[in-house]
Parts: sequence; C-alpha cells; structure tokens
Amino acid sequence: MLLRKDHLERLETATRRSPVTALLGPRQCGKTTLARQFIEDKTATFFDLESLPDQRRLQNPELVLGALEGLVILDEIQTLPELFQVLRVLVDRPENKARFLVLGSASPALVKNASETLAGRVEFVELSGFSLSETGADTWRQLWVRGGFPRSFLAESEEDSLAWREGFIRT
Repeated sequence: MLLRKDHLERLETATRRSPVTALLGPRQCGKTTLARQFIEDKTATFFDLESLPDQRRLQNPELVLGALEGLVILDEIQTLPELFQVLRVLVDRPENKARFLVLGSASPALVKNASETLAGRVEFVELSGFSLSETGADTWRQLWVRGGFPRSFLAESEEDSLAWREGFIRT
C-alpha cells in the first residue's frame, strides 16, 4: 500500500476549510483506502453505504448524522444521493459540530447533485490512479504496463495484475 501524501494533505486542508468534502474518482482508484489512511490518527465515524447494517443505521439520517461530532465519512454516497439534501440541512445548523467527508465514484450526475445541493458548502478532491510521482521514477515501466489502479499496480505478479484488469473491464 502506498501512502498518498499529496492527497492526504489535500483532504486535511479541504476538511478544515469546508463543512463537506467530496472525494471523487473512478471506482477502485483507492478512495476508501485513502479515507481510512486519513482517519488513522483521528476520531471519525465511518458509514459504508453499501453495507446493510450501515444503511439501517441511517434510516433516519437527519437524526443520526445530526447527533454526531467530528469527522463523519459516508462511503459510496452515490448509493444514497438523497443524503446531499440532509447534509445541506445539517451543515447549515448553527449547532452542527460535524464535518463530512463523502466518497463516491465520479459521475456527472453525482457532481451535479452535490454541486447544486451543497453550493458554497462543499469542496471537491479528485482522486485517480497512482501517478509516477507517487510510485517513484524507477517504477515507470510497471506503471505503464499495469496502469495506476492500486489493485493492478500492487498485484503480486503480472498474471494477477492482468486478471484484475480483465475483471475490471468486464464489470
């Protein structure tokens, strides 16, 4: 696992500056891993919106999220886009003590929804695959062959990397 220092610094700045930070990028580019690295030394509440238990916990999102303090992470926000409206209501409350980091696969609809609903309240941080500056100049050939998606680049073997890429393309 690579530590993506530049992106961690961007998240630190964005979450300090804005009540909502949206970490967006293609699927499997490392958004969840980056968010988990980001909160290693922080107190945070993490919701995986593809998890049924977390979906159940958020059946009344305004009540549940409104009671939280500190950093709240909502992973896979595209599965519950109605949460953007809830976040707008919550961050506008004077008594709000939470900052929200939402993670989602970048799509024009998601960006539009977040931008319109959270105008002036959200900062976007884009994430893509690994870059040469992150992997190191000596890995240029591996990065060129395997690409920058973490599971492909970090695979144990060329065969494993190829299998991951083929599966990714099929899905």
